[in-house]
Amino acid sequence: MNTFRIALANIRFPANPAESVTSAAQAIAQASAEHADIICFPECFIPGYREPSKRIPPPDAVFLERAWSTIAAAARKANIAVILGTERIVNDALLITALVINRDGARAGFQDKVQIAPSEEAVYSAGSGRQIFQFGSLVFGISICHEGWRYPETFRWAARRGSHIVFHPHFHEAEPGGYVPSSFADPANTFFEKTMLCRAAENTCWVATVNYASPKSPTTSAVVRPDGTLLSYQPYGKEGLLIADLDIAEATGLYAARYKPEQR
Repeated sequence: MNTFRIALANIRFPANPAESVTSAAQAIAQASAEHADIICFPECFIPGYREPSKRIPPPDAVFLERAWSTIAAAARKANIAVILGTERIVNDALLITALVINRDGARAGFQDKVQIAPSEEAVYSAGSGRQIFQFGSLVFGISICHEGWRYPETFRWAARRGSHIVFHPHFHEAEPGGYVPSSFADPANTFFEKTMLCRAAENTCWVATVNYASPKSPTTSAVVRPDGTLLSYQPYGKEGLLIADLDIAEATGLYAARYKPEQR
């Protein structure tokens, strides 16, 4: 099969960790009803991204393990693969990560956020290593928020290893006085959404970026074709699933494969 249906969970920030699990399970069931093959959630959706204005309880390994098991059961019941934005504790360090769960509920592994933003260093630690995942004939990588916007190599690494698509879970809410866009990659907006067009075109792979739904959101969820043109995007601030059908044959990885590091 060359066509895969993806769902991007452009849903509101959870009121508390318990709600994050409930909301994720509901989105999984809805994506399955929409006949999606795989669903991706925003950065740290469980238990919620630890931004200073958010009141989130301290990291809890027991809660996380229980939450992951609940989401795995939901994936198995819905027969859908899941890319879950979450966090994990490794050697007493708190990492931003994405947990990949197969449609049978088995855990395929984690992709930790390797390049963290300076503003995150007081709360989170940087992970290490990159992973490639496979769902049937679909091969994909994950680049989380800041690292995807600022570090092109996080996308190129995946594309050079056969990824048809790179998922980009992120967290981005309005700031006082910030520009409020109405169309994707608006020239008056920041560079963030424009980088998603570049990441697709410079690697000849699909790109799927997913954000929370929030008022006056400066970025939104979107799917970009391998030629760098926009396929679809979620209306800004509107809660819901963005559904897209991808022909993975279009993702040739041509430009990623031609990259020669020694000639930079």
